[in-house]
Amino acid sequence: MKFLNFRLGNFMPANEIAVDLGTSNTLIYVKGEGIVLNEPSVVAVEKATGKIMGIGLEAKRMLGRTPDGIQAVRPLKDGVIADFDVTEKMLRYFLSSIISKHMFRVKPRVIICVPSGITEVEKRAVRDSAHSAGAKEVYMVAEPMAAAIGVGLPVETPTGNMVIDIGGGTTEIAVIALSGIVSDTSIRVGGDELDQAIVQYMRKNYNLLIGEPTAELIKMQIATAVKLGDDKEFEAKGRDLVSGIPKVVVVLSSEIREAIQEPIQQIVDAVRRALEITPPELASDIVDRGIVMAGGGSMIRGLDVLVSQETSLPIKVDEDPLTCVVRGTGRILDDPEKYRSVLTT
Repeated sequence: MKFLNFRLGNFMPANEIAVDLGTSNTLIYVKGEGIVLNEPSVVAVEKATGKIMGIGLEAKRMLGRTPDGIQAVRPLKDGVIADFDVTEKMLRYFLSSIISKHMFRVKPRVIICVPSGITEVEKRAVRDSAHSAGAKEVYMVAEPMAAAIGVGLPVETPTGNMVIDIGGGTTEIAVIALSGIVSDTSIRVGGDELDQAIVQYMRKNYNLLIGEPTAELIKMQIATAVKLGDDKEFEAKGRDLVSGIPKVVVVLSSEIREAIQEPIQQIVDAVRRALEITPPELASDIVDRGIVMAGGGSMIRGLDVLVSQETSLPIKVDEDPLTCVVRGTGRILDDPEKYRSVLTT
């Protein structure tokens, strides 16, 4: 693995961009300004011509609502690029909008967050997309490392720090010390898997067909990982699979907890596996310091309680888990000398 090799004097504040290219959302950070873009990673494409009809929030509004000739797609799946051409167009659109707005004199240097379990082929696809989108130089940082830096963990010290980053397509669990990932576990289970579990539950138990946006809304509003007080209700609207006509079903949070039990348990099991392969000295640090949770999936109510019960360790959820990764990448831009060794080309 080739480590980053650049002269600090070459870095200009107006010429550096950090990108969290996520399965669900893409966030962009410009040095000196902070987060300047937060858009869904969705693209609407005209099937016959391949013409882009919408990108980001505009395209997400089309999910499940497009006519036959137009398809709203997520070009990233399980944290990696599933459709290179569409991803390139999406990234080019986002980067060009930022570059034109800030009137960069030269092409920007870009740091992109990638899953820790990504293959070399997948890394090449990310790098090529960024170059095609207008980046001069492309560097990469593992998502759990960026998340740890984003929540303020002292990753450069010999003390063990453990972070759980639950994104849309992947869950990354890593133990970090001395600016490196000592042990990590990556599973392709995240928010999208929870949405699919809710879709299947409604189909099986109520003969109700709902779309992913509705499932995501149910997850955000009433889903819980453990029992928390009284049940909440949600009016789920969809199409009856028997009669074929639209109908409304009232679903309880206890039912949704049952629906998402399997993917939630997979996340808990992955945390256990990560702890099992952690060196004993670092494990003792984790007992004292606990585990930090980041990523949109960590916002599931009661998930921190469940992980704490299963591991007997203190769990802390970041105040703004959705932006942890891009904030961490922004800190790398702000202090490249300190975080030099966490970047790779």
